[in-house]
Amino acid sequence: MADKAQAPLDDLMMAMDVVDTLRHEQSVVEKEIAAGDRDAHMIAHLREIYAAQGIEVPDRILEAGVEGLKQDRFVYKPPPAGLSRALAYVYITRLSWSKWLAGGVAAVVVAVLAWQMLVVGPRERAVAALQRELSETIPQDIAGLVNRIEGLTAQDGILAEAERLAGDGRIAAEDGNADAARKAVNDLRTLSAQLSEVFEVRIVSRPGTTTGVERIPEVNRSAANYYIVVEAIGPDGTALTRSITSEEDSRTREVTIWAQRVSQALFERVREDKVTDGIVQDSLLGTKTRGTLEIDWQDGVREGAITEW
Repeated sequence: MADKAQAPLDDLMMAMDVVDTLRHEQSVVEKEIAAGDRDAHMIAHLREIYAAQGIEVPDRILEAGVEGLKQDRFVYKPPPAGLSRALAYVYITRLSWSKWLAGGVAAVVVAVLAWQMLVVGPRERAVAALQRELSETIPQDIAGLVNRIEGLTAQDGILAEAERLAGDGRIAAEDGNADAARKAVNDLRTLSAQLSEVFEVRIVSRPGTTTGVERIPEVNRSAANYYIVVEAIGPDGTALTRSITSEEDSRTREVTIWAQRVSQALFERVREDKVTDGIVQDSLLGTKTRGTLEIDWQDGVREGAITEW
């Protein structure tokens, strides 16, 4: 029973082998097609081929193989091009392209995360920080500095200047102009610091240090300008750094010693004071008190100063 059940499959496999042999013997096929009784010639030739290999093939198998060749049986015919074929191709090649796709997706994810962390995140934090500065920090700083200035002085001019700076800063902050708003805060801070300063302007009278300077201006060689070398001494006895603008070149420098312009009479009096014993006894030339911006000078002190001599 098993041999009978297996026979049709054996016959089919043998017929497929016959067709495969005919395809490989392409020259024989072409020759037999040109003959009149081609089927008989092809069967006879196939019988010789299999006999040479020691294989006995029944004529019905040979006939079935020849008939199968003519009908293109046992030939794989690819499906026609179309969506179904394309999808099938994509599916069967998934192990190949899926690796590249996974790598591409991973690269995109890494790039997006890097962009978010290195560019978008810092930019958003900077924008948020700037917004807090403009809406909270700067208005609070302005209010605090104005209150401090009002507590330092009652001079109308100074208070008006403080309000002007505060108004400019608030408007700039509301308009999103950070640079202008910061400048207003810095100007208020500088004003507050100047009002808080307390010092005495004293004549420098030390060995090896010039006390007086006489200048002949280029524009008028017959005249002379007189200067006394001074320094600002704080409550703790140390010399303070001051921003002094030279009237000779209009340059502002941060210095601890400068030469203040004075009248000729004051210049001569200081000279005589020093000539007596080499020390200027009356060394106080001006006083700066808390809550004021100007120095209260002694008689004979003029506007103007120089920083080099």
